[in-house]
Amino acid sequence: MSLKSEAVPELVPPAAEPPEGPKRWAWQDSAITGGFLLFTILLYNGLWFDLKRGYLWNGAADQSQWEWYSTVVAKAVLHFQNPFTTDLQNYPLGVNMAANAAMFGLNIPLAPITLTFGATLTWAIVLTAGLAGTATGWYWVFSRHLVPNRTAAAIGGAFCGFAPPMISHGNAHPNFVVLFVLPFIALKTIQIAHGERPVRNGIVLGLLVAWQILLGEEPLMIFAITFVVFAIAYLIPHRAEIRGMLAPLGKGIGVGAVVALLIAGFPLYWQFFGPQSFHSLLHGSAGNDTAAFTRFATQSIAGAPEAAADVSMNRTEENAFFGWPLIVLMVVLTIWLWRDVVSRALAITMYVMALLSLGVEITVAHDDTGIAGPWKWLGQLPLLDSLLESRLAMGCIPVVGGLLAIATHRVWAAAAELPEPLDGKPRFPLRMIWIGAVVAVLLPIAPTELVTHQRPLSPPFFADGIWRQYIAPGGSLVPVPLPSTGEAEPLHWQVDAGLGYPMPEGYFVGPTSPDDRRGRYGAVPLPTSDLFAEVEKTGQAADVTEADRTQALADLRAWNADVLVVGPRQNQEALKSTVELLLRKPAEFVGGVWIWDVRALTP
Repeated sequence: MSLKSEAVPELVPPAAEPPEGPKRWAWQDSAITGGFLLFTILLYNGLWFDLKRGYLWNGAADQSQWEWYSTVVAKAVLHFQNPFTTDLQNYPLGVNMAANAAMFGLNIPLAPITLTFGATLTWAIVLTAGLAGTATGWYWVFSRHLVPNRTAAAIGGAFCGFAPPMISHGNAHPNFVVLFVLPFIALKTIQIAHGERPVRNGIVLGLLVAWQILLGEEPLMIFAITFVVFAIAYLIPHRAEIRGMLAPLGKGIGVGAVVALLIAGFPLYWQFFGPQSFHSLLHGSAGNDTAAFTRFATQSIAGAPEAAADVSMNRTEENAFFGWPLIVLMVVLTIWLWRDVVSRALAITMYVMALLSLGVEITVAHDDTGIAGPWKWLGQLPLLDSLLESRLAMGCIPVVGGLLAIATHRVWAAAAELPEPLDGKPRFPLRMIWIGAVVAVLLPIAPTELVTHQRPLSPPFFADGIWRQYIAPGGSLVPVPLPSTGEAEPLHWQVDAGLGYPMPEGYFVGPTSPDDRRGRYGAVPLPTSDLFAEVEKTGQAADVTEADRTQALADLRAWNADVLVVGPRQNQEALKSTVELLLRKPAEFVGGVWIWDVRALTP
């Protein structure tokens, strides 16, 4: 499998390097990767300069959730416990951590930092390393195996690390930001197909795949679909090469599969068959509107928040906002580079992934066309049925980066071949014109600083350990309202309390019920939880009945509740009055919160 073209070096040549390309790490490489890191720190400067209270505002409840994951994993490492399960949320049933975005591949090695300095520092490190590392990973692969030109590779790598969907997920989803393993998975797979040391490269491939599984399975699935589409598009005109690839691929991928399963097999088993596991997580129809591709993301220089919100689920799911100038450029590059087999395969992959991301029915500017998209059938396959189809547009990112790198290399090569003017005038500035065009196209979608606000400090009841006086072994603390997908502040309180107590319900993914293993976000709320949520929503104290009191007692016993807590919040008074009516007991104000000791009611 030799991915060659006349104008562009082979993607992964049989020899180690493309002609005249970089061979060793040099100061230029350090400058480029250092630039990626510095730029990422600038994007997250509001977080880095306030690690005590800094909170990524557009991420809603997700920072609190992820910091909770990080702290729970770190505590499990410290005490040599199983990190794949916990009962600190959803008490007493617990949470299957392997089925959630706990990112063991980083949270386990970073456990000493989490335990010593807190989860917010780990959060900042992971997000920063994710964006900068993804840009660096693709830059390295592009510069060593696609184009012999660091400038071209840097442009492609920068796009891969800082494309609008990456920044959108950078508010809340580190598993969709830490993608620096993926370029090396592609590299090793292609090297194996070349027949290059299939056993050794197979071992490395297995290690990389296992690591990516422990970082994020959904990005790996999207990348695998993207890579398969690229391989098919490339091999169609190279059908004669397929037979020679089968033996090394079988050997290398077989070895890799064994290595990956040895490392990630138990976490995968626990994810799909362990306590509180589920078999699918259905999101409903969630394809991209075609208008999303031409608009600008919220946190980009040309961003229009209202226009972006009009065709996206939320600020963290702006998966296709590449902007119309880049769309136009990609069409131009497709036509220009079509005769180059690598570029053609990349272009086909880009269009296929964009089409798949439209979901089960194609929507044009909110107009349901009634035309079925390919995902209508693919999305019914096992595992793929849990994938959020709008995220398939992220498969376009590395292919667009590759096309930008190839086009830039073409321009550099053409500029070098221009004849010297006979009259002594400067040579035609082809490179400067191209760079100007690239800047004009990419500047509107360049990211802006991620919005960071200060979150409230945890009340002393949690931060100073006062809670210990009210919770006995086997008992739980019940925040009012209970934690949920939109109510994650109790997770922050629990982290600041040293994870010393469990609490019912929460913000996680779990099964719908013991008899229904379809996944859902959060627990199925008990009636008293629904009552508290309604009070929080309306700001009005509930009209409590005797039936409500009887139900509340049953629910408190189901939760093994020791103490109820109403913390600082907008509708605190309405919540406090409702609990007092339910329990016929006045609240006590302790450590900045209102509490009700219910141990006498829930023996």
